[in-house]
Amino acid sequence: MTEILQRAGNWAFDGGTVRIVPGHHKSVHRLRRLLGEVAVPLEAVSGIAYEPGRKAGRLRLRLRHGADPLLQAAGGRLPDAADPYSLEVEPDRAGVAEYLADELRNALLLEQVPVAEPCDRYLLPGPPVPLTVQGTDGTASFDGDRVRIDWNWVAEGSKSSAGPRTFALHELAGVEWSPAVGLENGFVRFRPKGSHAVLKPDHDPNCLVLWGVRQAKDVSSVLLAAAVTARLPHPSASASAPALPPADGPRSETGSGPGPEHGSGSGSGSGSGSEGDDHDVLLRRLRELGELRRDGVLTDEEFTAAKQAVLRRF
Repeated sequence: MTEILQRAGNWAFDGGTVRIVPGHHKSVHRLRRLLGEVAVPLEAVSGIAYEPGRKAGRLRLRLRHGADPLLQAAGGRLPDAADPYSLEVEPDRAGVAEYLADELRNALLLEQVPVAEPCDRYLLPGPPVPLTVQGTDGTASFDGDRVRIDWNWVAEGSKSSAGPRTFALHELAGVEWSPAVGLENGFVRFRPKGSHAVLKPDHDPNCLVLWGVRQAKDVSSVLLAAAVTARLPHPSASASAPALPPADGPRSETGSGPGPEHGSGSGSGSGSGSEGDDHDVLLRRLRELGELRRDGVLTDEEFTAAKQAVLRRF
């Protein structure tokens, strides 16, 4: 187990899962506190980097495209402070951060994770439900099966006259999230199946507006968008393949809910294979590494690091 403990949170890697727990300090972003503990299976990771800094460094965990419904819904618009896969590292813990990064890179190499390939299914569950988001002109809620929007007195007449909006999951083609930035409003837009007129958020009855002045720093609305995204068919999945239901257990600080940590990652120690089987697997991995170095796929340095990681498992 490799672990780094910081005021902003704790990261731990056990060879098969990166477990991320947000800190309790008041400086920790609200979105990270609401999201709670996140368990990232190794197969969802594409890389990790440690960026040293004069006052503080930063660990960045990179996920494969399409692995996480939260990142899918956010579309790269989360600030560093709200990004659960970014950790501020104090200068005296730089060595620990670099060691964790090296251990994770070695594991990716050993397990031959296809880091450059996008995923055709979500490898992480969406945020737990039910969820409710308070917008400028109404409130949107999601219970895992249905989305409901209730309008308030601020809503445009075209919205309030139509009354509350309700969508079953099978009626939705997707959901869009755009954060409020400065004085610019954001929105959460639910896209029903079929063709529909494209309207401005203020007049779109399928869209909840997020007021720029009041909600510019609060990006927690992305959790609702991510929860819906997780339960819709993956955009890269085969049309004939059924959507996989996400784990509904909460990603809480207790870590008691079901999640990707219960997946089939190797090296977890929970399988039924014998010790001899594990020994044979490690020997085969050493032979594979030798072939990769011989074929020029691995440099001598990469081969040495990977071999040492295998030998530590014996």
